[in-house]
Amino acid sequence: MATAARFKGVFPVVPTTFDERGELDLASQRRCIDFLIDAGSNGICILANYSEQFALTDDEREVLMRSILEHVGGRVPVIVTTTHFSSRICVLRSKRAQQAGAAMVMVMPPYHGATLRAGEGAIFDFFRMLSDAIDIPIMIQDAPVSGTALSASFLARMAREIANVAYFKIEVPGAAAKLREMIRLGGDAIEGPWDGEEAKAAYERWLPLINYENRQCGLIACKAMMQAGGVIKSDAVRHPLQPLHPATRAGLLELAKERDALALRWGK
Repeated sequence: MATAARFKGVFPVVPTTFDERGELDLASQRRCIDFLIDAGSNGICILANYSEQFALTDDEREVLMRSILEHVGGRVPVIVTTTHFSSRICVLRSKRAQQAGAAMVMVMPPYHGATLRAGEGAIFDFFRMLSDAIDIPIMIQDAPVSGTALSASFLARMAREIANVAYFKIEVPGAAAKLREMIRLGGDAIEGPWDGEEAKAAYERWLPLINYENRQCGLIACKAMMQAGGVIKSDAVRHPLQPLHPATRAGLLELAKERDALALRWGK
């Protein structure tokens, strides 16, 4: 059995809000945070891929991190994504996140483009160096976008041998089987993943909307719903990402309305 987790529940990734000129909209960002907390989130995750972190400058990352952590004010724990190819820069980002009040950092293995990858030895050292530099938990993000294969046995080994590696976000196909094997191999060293029976019923209710988002909308879906519900002013994304076609938006909002999505009425 895995040890009792310090953090449990639903931790949504927070979208980064822009105005129509593509500038950060911090007023909408604060409303977005309030909405997610009011909706019952147990914590939040910022500066992830779903947050369009790849479209942000380093200065903007710093502004967002500090503004969000200050606005949250300890109401819920905040996971800060600090992924970077460089071990040194990832460590610096993570130390700043800890100093600013992050409860955890989420990090992908080092990668760049389609071909630059690190082997298991270098990945192990990467996370060991990160763990040695901070005192908060590390969540390893096992995502297809990194193009790096992380076996269950390797992830379990890092959980056992690297002090602060304790949580895992598994996004690859066959995630359930991989998680079971990791827990079997890692035992008490693994606090997360999070799971639970209540998630099954919620998943079945929201599955049509989830499928529509995944196949038709991508990361802009949550912004479109929040804008429609008055949570944020604009659902703008940064080029080369494209806005939703009006017909696609209409289909999304229809599915959300049928399920009485809180995002459509929270700000009204």
